[in-house]
Amino acid sequence: MCTLVWFKRDLRIFDHPALHHAVGLGRPLACVYVVEPGLWAQSDASERQWDFVRDCLQSLNAALQGRLIVRCGEIIDVMERLRGELGVTTLVSHEETGNRWTYLRDQRVAAWAKGQGVDWREIPGSGVVRRLDTRDRWAKQRDCFMRQPQVDAPSFEPVEAPSHPLSSAAQLGLIPDGLQERQPGGRDQALSLLGSFLTERGRTYRKDMSTPLQGATACSRLSPHLAFGTLSVREAVHATAERQREVRDTRDGWSGSMKSFQSRLAWRDHFIQKLEDEPELEYRCLHPAYEGLRGTDSALQTAWEKGETGVPFVDACMRSLIATGWLNFRMRSMLMAFASYHLWLDWRSTGPHLARMFTDYEPGIHWSQTQMQSNTTGINTPRIYNPIKQGGDQDRDGIFTRRWLPELADVPLMYLQTPWEWDGAGSLTYPTRVVDVSEAAKTARAKIFGLRGSAGFRSEAERVVEKHASRKDRGRRFVRDPLPKTAEDDRQLKFDL
Repeated sequence: MCTLVWFKRDLRIFDHPALHHAVGLGRPLACVYVVEPGLWAQSDASERQWDFVRDCLQSLNAALQGRLIVRCGEIIDVMERLRGELGVTTLVSHEETGNRWTYLRDQRVAAWAKGQGVDWREIPGSGVVRRLDTRDRWAKQRDCFMRQPQVDAPSFEPVEAPSHPLSSAAQLGLIPDGLQERQPGGRDQALSLLGSFLTERGRTYRKDMSTPLQGATACSRLSPHLAFGTLSVREAVHATAERQREVRDTRDGWSGSMKSFQSRLAWRDHFIQKLEDEPELEYRCLHPAYEGLRGTDSALQTAWEKGETGVPFVDACMRSLIATGWLNFRMRSMLMAFASYHLWLDWRSTGPHLARMFTDYEPGIHWSQTQMQSNTTGINTPRIYNPIKQGGDQDRDGIFTRRWLPELADVPLMYLQTPWEWDGAGSLTYPTRVVDVSEAAKTARAKIFGLRGSAGFRSEAERVVEKHASRKDRGRRFVRDPLPKTAEDDRQLKFDL
Protein backbone atom coordinates (compact mmCIF):
# COMPACT_ATOMS: atom_id res chain seq x y z
CA MET A 1 0.00 0.00 0.00
CA CYS A 2 1.27 3.47 -0.89
CA THR A 3 0.17 7.00 -0.09
CA LEU A 4 0.38 9.49 -2.94
CA VAL A 5 0.80 13.22 -2.23
CA TRP A 6 -0.49 15.30 -5.15
CA PHE A 7 1.14 18.72 -5.34
CA LYS A 8 -0.79 21.48 -7.11
CA ARG A 9 -0.46 25.13 -6.06
CA ASP A 10 1.42 24.20 -2.89
CA LEU A 11 5.00 23.75 -4.08
CA ARG A 12 6.89 23.44 -0.77
CA ILE A 13 7.42 20.94 2.05
CA PHE A 14 7.56 23.35 5.01
CA ASP A 15 4.26 24.31 6.71
CA HIS A 16 2.46 21.88 4.43
CA PRO A 17 -0.37 20.27 6.45
CA ALA A 18 -1.29 17.80 3.70
CA LEU A 19 2.25 16.45 3.43
CA HIS A 20 2.53 16.28 7.20
CA HIS A 21 -0.73 14.33 7.34
CA ALA A 22 0.43 11.91 4.65
CA VAL A 23 3.73 11.21 6.41
CA GLY A 24 1.83 10.56 9.62
CA LEU A 25 -0.02 7.66 8.00
CA GLY A 26 3.20 5.64 8.28
CA ARG A 27 3.10 4.09 4.81
CA PRO A 28 5.44 4.36 1.82
CA LEU A 29 4.87 7.81 0.37
CA ALA A 30 5.26 9.07 -3.20
CA CYS A 31 5.08 12.72 -4.30
CA VAL A 32 3.71 13.70 -7.70
CA TYR A 33 3.14 16.84 -9.74
CA VAL A 34 1.02 16.43 -12.85
CA VAL A 35 1.66 18.74 -15.79
CA GLU A 36 -1.82 18.99 -17.28
CA PRO A 37 -1.88 20.27 -20.88
CA GLY A 38 -5.59 21.02 -20.51
CA LEU A 39 -4.92 23.40 -17.63
CA TRP A 40 -2.24 25.28 -19.53
CA ALA A 41 -4.51 25.56 -22.58
CA GLN A 42 -6.97 27.71 -20.63
CA SER A 43 -7.43 31.39 -21.44
CA ASP A 44 -5.96 32.47 -18.09
CA ALA A 45 -2.65 30.57 -18.49
CA SER A 46 0.60 31.97 -19.89
CA GLU A 47 4.24 31.29 -20.57
CA ARG A 48 5.37 33.52 -17.70
CA GLN A 49 3.30 31.56 -15.19
CA TRP A 50 4.62 28.21 -16.39
CA ASP A 51 8.24 29.40 -16.34
CA PHE A 52 7.75 30.49 -12.73
CA VAL A 53 6.18 27.12 -11.87
CA ARG A 54 9.11 25.29 -13.50
CA ASP A 55 11.49 27.09 -11.17
CA CYS A 56 9.29 26.13 -8.22
CA LEU A 57 9.16 22.49 -9.27
CA GLN A 58 12.93 22.30 -9.56
CA SER A 59 13.20 23.74 -6.05
CA LEU A 60 10.60 21.29 -4.73
CA ASN A 61 12.37 18.36 -6.37
CA ALA A 62 15.61 19.32 -4.62
CA ALA A 63 13.77 19.47 -1.28
CA LEU A 64 12.41 15.97 -1.97
CA GLN A 65 15.89 14.54 -2.57
CA GLY A 66 15.35 14.46 -6.32
CA ARG A 67 12.34 12.16 -6.01
CA LEU A 68 9.46 14.36 -7.13
CA ILE A 69 7.52 12.33 -9.70
CA VAL A 70 6.56 14.52 -12.63
CA ARG A 71 4.04 13.16 -15.09
CA CYS A 72 2.45 14.89 -18.06
CA GLY A 73 -1.04 14.02 -19.24
CA GLU A 74 -4.73 13.92 -18.45
CA ILE A 75 -5.16 13.64 -14.71
CA ILE A 76 -7.30 10.48 -14.54
CA ASP A 77 -4.97 8.60 -16.88
CA VAL A 78 -1.95 9.63 -14.81
CA MET A 79 -3.58 8.74 -11.51
CA GLU A 80 -4.71 5.35 -12.75
CA ARG A 81 -1.20 4.51 -14.00
CA LEU A 82 0.32 5.55 -10.68
CA ARG A 83 -2.25 3.48 -8.82
CA GLY A 84 -1.16 0.45 -10.79
CA GLU A 85 2.58 1.15 -10.58
CA LEU A 86 2.75 2.02 -6.88
CA GLY A 87 -0.30 0.35 -5.35
CA VAL A 88 -1.81 3.65 -4.30
CA THR A 89 -4.60 3.30 -1.78
CA THR A 90 -4.62 6.83 -0.35
CA LEU A 91 -4.38 10.15 -2.20
CA VAL A 92 -3.59 13.29 -0.19
CA SER A 93 -3.63 16.89 -1.41
CA HIS A 94 -4.28 20.37 -0.09
CA GLU A 95 -7.69 22.00 -0.55
CA GLU A 96 -7.32 24.06 -3.71
CA THR A 97 -9.42 27.08 -4.65
CA GLY A 98 -8.60 27.38 -8.32
CA ASN A 99 -10.30 28.32 -11.55
CA ARG A 100 -13.34 26.58 -12.97
CA TRP A 101 -11.21 24.12 -14.94
CA THR A 102 -9.51 22.82 -11.78
CA TYR A 103 -12.85 22.74 -9.96
CA LEU A 104 -14.31 20.42 -12.60
CA ARG A 105 -11.08 18.41 -12.75
CA ASP A 106 -11.24 17.78 -9.01
CA GLN A 107 -14.78 16.52 -9.40
CA ARG A 108 -13.50 13.98 -11.94
CA VAL A 109 -10.69 12.95 -9.59
CA ALA A 110 -13.20 12.48 -6.77
CA ALA A 111 -15.32 10.23 -8.96
CA TRP A 112 -12.26 8.23 -10.04
CA ALA A 113 -11.04 7.81 -6.46
CA LYS A 114 -14.44 6.63 -5.29
CA GLY A 115 -14.74 4.18 -8.18
CA GLN A 116 -11.28 2.71 -7.58
CA GLY A 117 -11.53 2.57 -3.81
CA VAL A 118 -8.83 5.20 -3.31
CA ASP A 119 -9.22 7.29 -0.15
CA TRP A 120 -8.74 10.93 -1.27
CA ARG A 121 -8.09 13.28 1.63
CA GLU A 122 -8.03 17.03 0.99
CA ILE A 123 -6.37 18.87 3.87
CA PRO A 124 -6.89 22.59 4.62
CA GLY A 125 -3.70 24.58 4.11
CA SER A 126 -4.83 28.18 4.44
CA GLY A 127 -7.39 30.47 6.03
CA VAL A 128 -9.94 29.67 3.32
CA VAL A 129 -12.74 27.50 4.71
CA ARG A 130 -14.42 24.84 2.56
CA ARG A 131 -18.17 24.46 2.94
CA LEU A 132 -18.39 27.62 5.02
CA ASP A 133 -21.87 27.91 6.48
CA THR A 134 -21.80 31.64 7.24
CA ARG A 135 -19.46 34.60 6.90
CA ASP A 136 -20.35 35.64 10.45
CA ARG A 137 -17.65 33.42 11.93
CA TRP A 138 -15.19 33.36 9.07
CA ALA A 139 -12.71 35.90 10.44
CA LYS A 140 -12.44 34.00 13.71
CA GLN A 141 -11.85 30.70 11.88
CA ARG A 142 -9.23 32.26 9.65
CA ASP A 143 -7.40 33.86 12.56
CA CYS A 144 -7.52 30.60 14.51
CA PHE A 145 -5.79 28.77 11.64
CA MET A 146 -3.14 31.49 11.36
CA ARG A 147 -2.36 31.34 15.09
CA GLN A 148 -1.63 27.62 14.95
CA PRO A 149 2.06 26.62 14.91
CA GLN A 150 3.70 26.17 11.54
CA VAL A 151 4.27 22.57 10.53
CA ASP A 152 7.92 21.59 10.17
CA ALA A 153 9.14 19.90 7.01
CA PRO A 154 8.68 16.18 7.72
CA SER A 155 11.47 13.65 7.55
CA PHE A 156 10.72 10.79 5.16
CA GLU A 157 12.16 8.85 2.24
CA PRO A 158 10.03 9.48 -0.88
CA VAL A 159 9.21 6.48 -3.06
CA GLU A 160 11.04 6.55 -6.39
CA ALA A 161 9.24 6.15 -9.72
CA PRO A 162 9.90 7.10 -13.35
CA SER A 163 9.49 10.82 -13.95
CA HIS A 164 8.95 12.86 -17.10
CA PRO A 165 11.19 15.83 -17.91
CA LEU A 166 9.56 19.18 -17.27
CA SER A 167 7.79 20.43 -20.38
CA SER A 168 8.85 23.65 -22.02
CA ALA A 169 6.34 26.43 -22.53
CA ALA A 170 6.39 25.70 -26.26
CA GLN A 171 5.61 22.03 -25.66
CA LEU A 172 2.53 23.11 -23.72
CA GLY A 173 1.46 25.35 -26.59
CA LEU A 174 2.19 28.56 -24.67
CA ILE A 175 3.28 31.35 -26.98
CA PRO A 176 5.92 33.96 -26.05
CA ASP A 177 4.07 36.70 -24.20
CA GLY A 178 6.50 39.63 -24.20
CA LEU A 179 8.00 39.14 -20.74
CA GLN A 180 11.36 40.88 -20.42
CA GLU A 181 12.01 40.97 -16.66
CA ARG A 182 11.09 37.55 -15.31
CA GLN A 183 10.68 37.07 -11.57
CA PRO A 184 12.34 33.76 -10.64
CA GLY A 185 10.46 31.16 -8.65
CA GLY A 186 11.48 28.67 -5.98
CA ARG A 187 11.55 28.40 -2.22
CA ASP A 188 14.90 30.16 -1.76
CA GLN A 189 13.66 33.14 -3.74
CA ALA A 190 10.55 33.34 -1.56
CA LEU A 191 12.51 33.30 1.69
CA SER A 192 14.95 35.89 0.39
CA LEU A 193 12.11 38.23 -0.58
CA LEU A 194 10.35 37.75 2.75
CA GLY A 195 13.52 38.52 4.66
CA SER A 196 14.46 41.60 2.66
CA PHE A 197 10.91 42.97 2.82
CA LEU A 198 10.62 42.58 6.59
CA THR A 199 14.05 44.02 7.37
CA GLU A 200 14.96 46.38 4.52
CA ARG A 201 12.45 47.14 1.78
CA GLY A 202 9.17 47.23 3.70
CA ARG A 203 9.64 50.34 5.84
CA THR A 204 7.87 52.58 3.29
CA TYR A 205 5.34 49.93 2.22
CA ARG A 206 2.29 51.83 3.48
CA LYS A 207 3.40 55.07 1.82
CA ASP A 208 4.79 53.73 -1.46
CA MET A 209 2.58 50.77 -2.34
CA SER A 210 0.33 52.90 -4.57
CA THR A 211 3.08 54.20 -6.84
CA PRO A 212 4.23 52.13 -9.82
CA LEU A 213 7.88 53.11 -9.35
CA GLN A 214 8.50 52.87 -5.61
CA GLY A 215 5.94 50.11 -5.23
CA ALA A 216 8.07 47.74 -7.27
CA THR A 217 10.59 47.75 -4.41
CA ALA A 218 8.50 48.69 -1.38
CA CYS A 219 5.92 45.94 -1.98
CA SER A 220 6.83 42.46 -0.79
CA ARG A 221 6.79 40.89 -4.29
CA LEU A 222 5.75 37.65 -2.58
CA SER A 223 2.47 37.39 -4.48
CA PRO A 224 3.57 34.75 -7.05
CA HIS A 225 5.16 32.68 -4.29
CA LEU A 226 1.94 32.78 -2.29
CA ALA A 227 -0.08 32.02 -5.43
CA PHE A 228 1.93 28.89 -6.27
CA GLY A 229 2.70 27.93 -2.70
CA THR A 230 6.47 28.10 -2.31
CA LEU A 231 5.59 30.06 0.82
CA SER A 232 2.48 29.60 2.95
CA VAL A 233 0.37 32.55 4.02
CA ARG A 234 0.79 31.37 7.59
CA GLU A 235 4.57 31.64 7.27
CA ALA A 236 4.18 35.23 6.11
CA VAL A 237 1.71 35.99 8.90
CA HIS A 238 4.00 34.58 11.60
CA ALA A 239 7.13 36.27 10.26
CA THR A 240 5.32 39.58 9.99
CA ALA A 241 3.94 39.24 13.52
CA GLU A 242 7.44 38.68 14.85
CA ARG A 243 8.64 41.77 13.01
CA GLN A 244 5.69 43.74 14.41
CA ARG A 245 6.82 42.90 17.92
CA GLU A 246 10.32 44.12 17.11
CA VAL A 247 9.17 47.48 15.70
CA ARG A 248 6.17 48.05 17.98
CA ASP A 249 7.47 51.28 19.55
CA THR A 250 9.21 52.74 16.51
CA ARG A 251 8.05 55.83 14.65
CA ASP A 252 10.01 55.40 11.42
CA GLY A 253 7.26 53.79 9.34
CA TRP A 254 7.92 50.15 10.13
CA SER A 255 5.05 49.64 12.55
CA GLY A 256 2.40 51.06 10.24
CA SER A 257 3.76 49.24 7.22
CA MET A 258 3.78 45.87 8.97
CA LYS A 259 0.23 46.44 10.16
CA SER A 260 -0.83 47.23 6.60
CA PHE A 261 0.89 44.14 5.24
CA GLN A 262 -0.73 41.93 7.87
CA SER A 263 -4.10 43.41 6.92
CA ARG A 264 -3.55 42.61 3.27
CA LEU A 265 -2.62 39.03 4.03
CA ALA A 266 -6.02 38.74 5.71
CA TRP A 267 -7.80 40.42 2.80
CA ARG A 268 -6.08 37.95 0.48
CA ASP A 269 -7.87 35.05 2.18
CA HIS A 270 -11.09 37.08 2.32
CA PHE A 271 -11.23 37.44 -1.46
CA ILE A 272 -10.23 33.85 -2.20
CA GLN A 273 -13.04 32.76 0.13
CA LYS A 274 -15.49 34.45 -2.27
CA LEU A 275 -14.48 32.12 -5.10
CA GLU A 276 -14.52 29.13 -2.76
CA ASP A 277 -18.09 29.98 -1.76
CA GLU A 278 -19.32 30.86 -5.25
CA PRO A 279 -17.25 29.35 -8.09
CA GLU A 280 -19.62 30.94 -10.62
CA LEU A 281 -18.14 34.39 -9.99
CA GLU A 282 -15.39 33.49 -12.48
CA TYR A 283 -17.88 33.63 -15.33
CA ARG A 284 -21.15 35.12 -14.02
CA CYS A 285 -21.88 38.57 -12.59
CA LEU A 286 -22.36 38.37 -8.83
CA HIS A 287 -25.38 40.65 -9.22
CA PRO A 288 -27.52 39.46 -12.17
CA ALA A 289 -28.70 42.99 -12.98
CA TYR A 290 -25.32 43.61 -14.61
CA GLU A 291 -25.59 40.72 -17.06
CA GLY A 292 -25.58 42.05 -20.62
CA LEU A 293 -24.70 45.57 -19.51
CA ARG A 294 -21.44 45.78 -21.44
CA GLY A 295 -20.32 44.36 -24.74
CA THR A 296 -17.15 43.67 -26.69
CA ASP A 297 -15.19 45.76 -29.17
CA SER A 298 -12.15 44.04 -30.67
CA ALA A 299 -10.46 47.28 -31.76
CA LEU A 300 -10.77 48.90 -28.32
CA GLN A 301 -9.72 45.74 -26.54
CA THR A 302 -6.67 45.29 -28.74
CA ALA A 303 -5.60 48.89 -28.10
CA TRP A 304 -6.00 48.32 -24.35
CA GLU A 305 -4.15 44.99 -24.38
CA LYS A 306 -1.18 46.43 -26.27
CA GLY A 307 -0.97 49.67 -24.32
CA GLU A 308 -1.98 51.76 -27.31
CA THR A 309 -5.11 53.56 -26.10
CA GLY A 310 -3.53 57.02 -26.41
CA VAL A 311 -4.07 57.61 -22.67
CA PRO A 312 -0.46 57.68 -21.42
CA PHE A 313 -0.68 56.40 -17.86
CA VAL A 314 -2.96 53.53 -18.87
CA ASP A 315 -0.60 52.54 -21.67
CA ALA A 316 2.51 52.85 -19.50
CA CYS A 317 0.98 50.58 -16.86
CA MET A 318 -0.08 47.98 -19.42
CA ARG A 319 3.29 47.94 -21.17
CA SER A 320 5.05 47.65 -17.81
CA LEU A 321 2.82 44.71 -16.89
CA ILE A 322 3.48 42.98 -20.21
CA ALA A 323 7.24 43.37 -19.79
CA THR A 324 7.57 42.51 -16.09
CA GLY A 325 4.57 40.37 -15.10
CA TRP A 326 3.85 42.60 -12.10
CA LEU A 327 2.11 45.86 -11.32
CA ASN A 328 1.17 47.45 -8.02
CA PHE A 329 -2.40 47.14 -6.77
CA ARG A 330 -3.72 50.62 -7.59
CA MET A 331 -2.51 50.47 -11.18
CA ARG A 332 -4.01 47.01 -11.69
CA SER A 333 -7.31 48.38 -10.49
CA MET A 334 -7.04 51.35 -12.81
CA LEU A 335 -6.40 49.13 -15.84
CA MET A 336 -9.49 47.05 -15.10
CA ALA A 337 -11.62 50.08 -14.34
CA PHE A 338 -10.52 51.87 -17.53
CA ALA A 339 -11.46 48.84 -19.62
CA SER A 340 -14.80 48.47 -17.84
CA TYR A 341 -15.94 52.10 -17.60
CA HIS A 342 -14.14 54.20 -20.20
CA LEU A 343 -14.04 51.50 -22.89
CA TRP A 344 -17.24 49.81 -21.66
CA LEU A 345 -15.88 46.29 -22.22
CA ASP A 346 -17.26 43.20 -20.50
CA TRP A 347 -15.01 41.90 -17.73
CA ARG A 348 -15.17 38.39 -19.17
CA SER A 349 -13.36 39.56 -22.28
CA THR A 350 -10.72 41.69 -20.52
CA GLY A 351 -10.19 39.61 -17.36
CA PRO A 352 -8.41 36.71 -19.11
CA HIS A 353 -5.82 39.05 -20.63
CA LEU A 354 -4.85 40.45 -17.24
CA ALA A 355 -4.84 36.94 -15.77
CA ARG A 356 -2.30 35.86 -18.39
CA MET A 357 -0.12 38.90 -17.82
CA PHE A 358 0.06 38.43 -14.04
CA THR A 359 2.84 36.06 -13.06
CA ASP A 360 1.13 36.03 -9.66
CA TYR A 361 -2.32 35.14 -11.03
CA GLU A 362 -4.47 33.89 -8.16
CA PRO A 363 -7.99 32.98 -9.38
CA GLY A 364 -9.78 33.83 -6.14
CA ILE A 365 -8.32 37.31 -5.94
CA HIS A 366 -8.37 37.96 -9.66
CA TRP A 367 -11.99 37.22 -10.43
CA SER A 368 -13.30 38.75 -7.21
CA GLN A 369 -11.39 41.94 -7.94
CA THR A 370 -12.23 41.91 -11.65
CA GLN A 371 -15.92 42.02 -10.76
CA MET A 372 -15.34 44.53 -7.98
CA GLN A 373 -13.46 46.94 -10.25
CA SER A 374 -16.11 46.48 -12.98
CA ASN A 375 -18.84 47.11 -10.40
CA THR A 376 -20.84 43.97 -11.14
CA THR A 377 -21.11 42.90 -7.49
CA GLY A 378 -23.99 45.24 -6.66
CA ILE A 379 -22.48 46.13 -3.28
CA ASN A 380 -19.38 48.21 -4.05
CA THR A 381 -19.12 51.90 -4.84
CA PRO A 382 -18.03 52.42 -8.48
CA ARG A 383 -14.35 53.33 -8.59
CA ILE A 384 -13.99 55.17 -11.87
CA TYR A 385 -10.33 56.09 -11.83
CA ASN A 386 -9.30 59.21 -13.73
CA PRO A 387 -6.10 57.99 -15.44
CA ILE A 388 -4.95 61.54 -16.12
CA LYS A 389 -5.14 62.43 -12.44
CA GLN A 390 -3.59 59.10 -11.45
CA GLY A 391 -0.65 59.77 -13.75
CA GLY A 392 -0.10 63.16 -12.18
CA ASP A 393 -0.46 61.86 -8.63
CA GLN A 394 1.48 58.61 -8.88
CA ASP A 395 4.14 59.61 -11.43
CA ARG A 396 4.74 63.26 -10.62
CA ASP A 397 8.06 63.48 -12.46
CA GLY A 398 6.93 61.36 -15.39
CA ILE A 399 9.75 58.85 -14.93
CA PHE A 400 7.53 55.77 -15.10
CA THR A 401 5.46 57.07 -18.04
CA ARG A 402 8.51 58.03 -20.10
CA ARG A 403 10.23 54.72 -19.40
CA TRP A 404 7.42 52.73 -20.96
CA LEU A 405 6.33 55.27 -23.59
CA PRO A 406 9.53 56.40 -25.33
CA GLU A 407 7.34 58.02 -28.00
CA LEU A 408 6.60 60.76 -25.47
CA ALA A 409 10.23 61.56 -24.64
CA ASP A 410 10.00 65.12 -26.01
CA VAL A 411 6.60 66.00 -24.52
CA PRO A 412 6.85 68.62 -21.73
CA LEU A 413 5.96 67.28 -18.29
CA MET A 414 2.86 69.49 -18.02
CA TYR A 415 1.42 67.75 -21.10
CA LEU A 416 2.79 64.25 -20.50
CA GLN A 417 -0.55 62.81 -19.35
CA THR A 418 -2.53 64.81 -21.95
CA PRO A 419 -0.26 64.91 -25.03
CA TRP A 420 -3.23 65.78 -27.28
CA GLU A 421 -3.21 69.24 -25.69
CA TRP A 422 0.44 69.91 -26.60
CA ASP A 423 1.20 72.10 -29.62
CA GLY A 424 3.64 69.52 -30.93
CA ALA A 425 1.21 66.61 -30.74
CA GLY A 426 1.09 66.35 -34.52
CA SER A 427 4.71 65.19 -34.63
CA LEU A 428 4.19 62.29 -32.25
CA THR A 429 4.10 58.65 -33.30
CA TYR A 430 2.07 57.88 -30.18
CA PRO A 431 -1.50 56.62 -30.87
CA THR A 432 -4.45 58.99 -30.91
CA ARG A 433 -6.59 58.53 -27.80
CA VAL A 434 -9.45 56.10 -28.36
CA VAL A 435 -11.81 57.77 -25.92
CA ASP A 436 -12.47 61.09 -24.20
CA VAL A 437 -11.74 60.21 -20.57
CA SER A 438 -14.11 62.73 -19.02
CA GLU A 439 -17.09 62.06 -21.27
CA ALA A 440 -16.70 58.28 -21.09
CA ALA A 441 -16.61 58.37 -17.29
CA LYS A 442 -19.73 60.52 -17.14
CA THR A 443 -21.63 58.15 -19.42
CA ALA A 444 -20.51 55.07 -17.50
CA ARG A 445 -21.43 56.56 -14.14
CA ALA A 446 -24.96 57.32 -15.33
CA LYS A 447 -25.44 53.77 -16.64
CA ILE A 448 -24.13 52.15 -13.46
CA PHE A 449 -26.20 54.19 -11.06
CA GLY A 450 -29.24 53.90 -13.30
CA LEU A 451 -29.37 50.17 -12.61
CA ARG A 452 -29.45 50.59 -8.85
CA GLY A 453 -33.03 51.72 -8.86
CA SER A 454 -34.30 48.76 -10.86
CA ALA A 455 -36.83 46.32 -9.42
CA GLY A 456 -35.32 43.68 -7.18
CA PHE A 457 -31.85 45.24 -7.20
CA ARG A 458 -31.67 45.80 -3.46
CA SER A 459 -32.85 42.34 -2.44
CA GLU A 460 -30.26 40.67 -4.66
CA ALA A 461 -27.57 43.01 -3.34
CA GLU A 462 -28.49 41.97 0.19
CA ARG A 463 -27.95 38.33 -0.81
CA VAL A 464 -24.45 39.18 -2.03
CA VAL A 465 -23.70 41.03 1.22
CA GLU A 466 -24.91 38.12 3.33
CA LYS A 467 -22.78 35.62 1.44
CA HIS A 468 -19.60 37.54 0.71
CA ALA A 469 -19.16 40.78 2.65
CA SER A 470 -16.91 41.17 5.67
CA ARG A 471 -18.75 41.83 8.90
CA LYS A 472 -18.53 41.99 12.67
CA ASP A 473 -17.46 38.76 14.31
CA ARG A 474 -18.40 38.45 17.99
CA GLY A 475 -17.79 42.07 18.76
CA ARG A 476 -14.63 42.45 16.67
CA ARG A 477 -14.61 43.83 13.16
CA PHE A 478 -12.46 42.38 10.42
CA VAL A 479 -11.30 45.67 8.94
CA ARG A 480 -8.88 47.00 6.43
CA ASP A 481 -6.30 49.60 7.28
CA PRO A 482 -7.76 53.10 6.85
CA LEU A 483 -6.51 54.89 3.75
CA PRO A 484 -7.26 58.45 2.56
CA LYS A 485 -10.98 58.85 1.94
CA THR A 486 -10.84 60.40 -1.52
CA ALA A 487 -13.42 59.89 -4.23
CA GLU A 488 -11.16 57.51 -6.11
CA ASP A 489 -9.59 55.80 -3.15
CA ASP A 490 -9.48 52.02 -3.43
CA ARG A 491 -9.79 51.21 0.25
CA GLN A 492 -9.46 47.48 -0.18
CA LEU A 493 -6.89 45.01 -1.39
CA LYS A 494 -6.34 45.27 -5.13
CA PHE A 495 -5.20 41.95 -6.55
CA ASP A 496 -1.80 41.54 -4.92
CA LEU A 497 0.57 42.30 -2.05
